[in-house]
Amino acid sequence: MKTSNRAVFLIWIALFAVWFGTLDYRKLVRPDEGRYAEIPREMVATGDWLTPRLNGIKYFEKPALQYWATAAGYKVFGESEWTARLWPALTGFLSVLLAAWAGRRLWGKQEGLLAAAILASTLLFIVMSHIITLDMGLSFFLQVAWTAFLLAQQGEARTSRKWMWLMWAALALAVLSKGLVAIVLTGATLVAYTILNRDISPWKKLRPFSGLLIFLAVAAPWFVAVSIKNPEFARFFFIHEHFERFLTKVHHRYQPDWYFIPIYLAGALPWSFLLLHAFCKSWKRNPAATFQSERFLFLWVAVTFGFFSLSDSKLPPYILPVFPALAMLGASQLVRISPRALLSHLLILGGLSLLGISQLYRIDLDADFVTPVELLDKFVRWLYVAGVSMLIAIFAAMFLVWKKRIVAALFAVALGGIALTFPPLLGHDNLSLATSSAHIAAQVRPLLQPDVPFYSVQRYEQTLPFYIKRTVTVVAYQDELAFGMAQEPQKWIPTMTEFKRRWANDADAFAIMSIDTYNELLTEGLPMNEIARDTRAIIVRKPT
Repeated sequence: MKTSNRAVFLIWIALFAVWFGTLDYRKLVRPDEGRYAEIPREMVATGDWLTPRLNGIKYFEKPALQYWATAAGYKVFGESEWTARLWPALTGFLSVLLAAWAGRRLWGKQEGLLAAAILASTLLFIVMSHIITLDMGLSFFLQVAWTAFLLAQQGEARTSRKWMWLMWAALALAVLSKGLVAIVLTGATLVAYTILNRDISPWKKLRPFSGLLIFLAVAAPWFVAVSIKNPEFARFFFIHEHFERFLTKVHHRYQPDWYFIPIYLAGALPWSFLLLHAFCKSWKRNPAATFQSERFLFLWVAVTFGFFSLSDSKLPPYILPVFPALAMLGASQLVRISPRALLSHLLILGGLSLLGISQLYRIDLDADFVTPVELLDKFVRWLYVAGVSMLIAIFAAMFLVWKKRIVAALFAVALGGIALTFPPLLGHDNLSLATSSAHIAAQVRPLLQPDVPFYSVQRYEQTLPFYIKRTVTVVAYQDELAFGMAQEPQKWIPTMTEFKRRWANDADAFAIMSIDTYNELLTEGLPMNEIARDTRAIIVRKPT
């Protein structure tokens, strides 16, 4: 192994260690991490891997692929924060590896390594690889799909057919990850490419008949089986969770059309301006190529960004699928960036870093009863480490630009991006008293017996069931559980009056509630002893 190859190998090992070695450093954060850790835990506990359930109630908002992967992880590695986060971390790391491999196939070894470096150091991409949502799995399988599509355009017929079959299989796994949006984004990008380039040749390689059979063989069985067992599934999943989510404000996530612009600028750090530079350059036609790979990636980014911007339901992770494509475009373009242009971007980035560091003291102004200043002060220390590390990397990159070592300077920026993102991720555990039920769950769990009721009053604490290893009975609260509660009304208590009656009749019982609700019930004379409390909630037990 040559010295340069040995260095690259060691860097990959170091990235692997940091990427996976920090997964259990933080407690699960409400709401998403609690939800997507609990659903697979219940699959393992009940043995029902067909019908997803949250807190024992049918939950049909998303498909089952990530639930299965996490549940399988629980069976192999045990139930822990590390295992709960393994699937997004694994798909994120595989996405980085795929960017390196595809970049090398398309443009060369240097571009492949740079694509991986950009992706592995992009702020939002790192964060979404280390928290539990379904977005990273979707992004990865979409990346596999469009990578296979790009490679199919370059090979001879036999090789092209295999790549296209891989594309259809990956598209099916993307649908099983998060739904029909995978088909919409892929189809819209292909149509846009065909129209704007006046090129129908990609359609001739699609293998629609054999490809559709592969797609249905992978994606359809679960949808058919869950619909047969739960007739209410199809209408809720396909109509409510797709068309109504996109076209209406039913989920109360309406944001203006420009919402994702600041999300991109912050989420793409430290590459925000450099990737915009590469994006604008990538539309230029390559006269030596029949199929314009860079134009296709340009349109993938534009279509994905535009689609979610038009939606009436917006959340920051929705634009995650643009980042692997942007990393590829960055690798293909930035190796040719002029020293002057790169230095200009670094100066802007350095100025923003200094401004960010100078404003960190203001975070204490957001302190309140739930997140007191003591917790924020501990977290801010990690932010200072991140900011200073980023500044050091920028100065190193400037020095390398001065030495005319452009690619080395870009890798210095990548190192700075990793140093910018991991300290806040790790330091966030200092806020866990305000963001997780782990602390109060640890106090109450030794007292619990399987047959003793546990009520969640006027709230559903998303992380609590995972840590106490059981479901709770929700009282006078629905939110995202409303559909499942309508199907299984016996599994919740709709009124406080009914809760008080049950509490009076229980020989032993526990309940979690907000501090305000606790004070109200205390005033009303409800018999209860405080067992544990954090900054948001109190767990009580009925006196015996």
